[in-house]
Formats: sequence, structure tokens, C-alpha cells
Amino acid sequence: MSLKYAILGVLKLKPHTGYDLKKTIEASVAHFWSADQSQIYRTLALLVTDGLAEVEVIAQDGRPDRRVHRITTTGLTALREWLASPLPPETPHDAFLVRVFFVGELGIPAAAGLLQSRRDEADSALSRLTALVGQERGEPVDLAHALRRATLRNGIRHAEAELAWLDETVAALP
Repeated sequence: MSLKYAILGVLKLKPHTGYDLKKTIEASVAHFWSADQSQIYRTLALLVTDGLAEVEVIAQDGRPDRRVHRITTTGLTALREWLASPLPPETPHDAFLVRVFFVGELGIPAAAGLLQSRRDEADSALSRLTALVGQERGEPVDLAHALRRATLRNGIRHAEAELAWLDETVAALP
């Protein structure tokens, strides 16, 4: 998936500065799609150049101008076309699993260390995601909100499954 569509989707929710976009991504979709600040700013510039987003410059006393980005009608059309298009097949790439596949070369302590490190990361991810659930009180107000909650539940289930798999794998070490 292109970052462009993730950003268009966030801009569809409401206008954002580049900084606000980064924060929104971290608080909502980072468990399945992430980007660093420079990628976001480059993509925003391309969206504006391509007419998919527009920017409003707001002057601030004694501080840099705020550049608030909004999705355009053309951007909304592009987002909707992308949402309705078939997904291309994904080729998985997982550096962690490549390491697990080969870490036996270094012995049990290295394997156990690698698995424990990943367990710590998965546990931290699960904590972050379950904290977001606490912010999502009440019934979903519409389909879009219900589906955003579903992506959160997906992240939680993946983290729980990974923790269970890691525990099984550590227990199975000879």
C-alpha cells in the first residue's frame, strides 16, 4: 500500500498539519502502517503537487507558519477508487522470522535472547493497543468508526497471538 492513500484517508477524517498527521498515525494505524516524519512531509508535498490535497498557510506570531492540509475533491475520488480496487498480492518480508530461521547457528542463549527481545516488543505493543481500547468507549457511531475499531482489535489479536507463539517457541527450545 502506498503511504499516499493512508495520508489521504487521514485527511478525509479532518485537515492536518504534517506534525498532526504523524501523531494521528501513531495513535491510530501505526500497528499496521507507519511512516517517519520525512516520509509524511514528502508525501504531503506530492499530494499537493498532484492536486489530491491542498494546503492552507496560517501565520502565527513568533512561531513558524502552520501548514494545514486538506483532501481535495480529486483526492477524495482517488481515495475512493483505491478503496474499491482489488488488492495486489502481498509478498511477506519479516526480518525477525528470517533471524529466527537462522539463529540456531548461534546457540540457545542467542535464540532465547532474540525471542525474549521480540516478546518485550510484542508485550509493549499489546499494552499500547489495549490502552487505545479504553479511549474507544460506547457504541460505534457509524460504519467507518466500527471498522476503525476492528483494525484495533486486529492489532490486539495479532499481538496476543505473537505472544502465545513466542511462549510456545521458547518452551520448545531444546
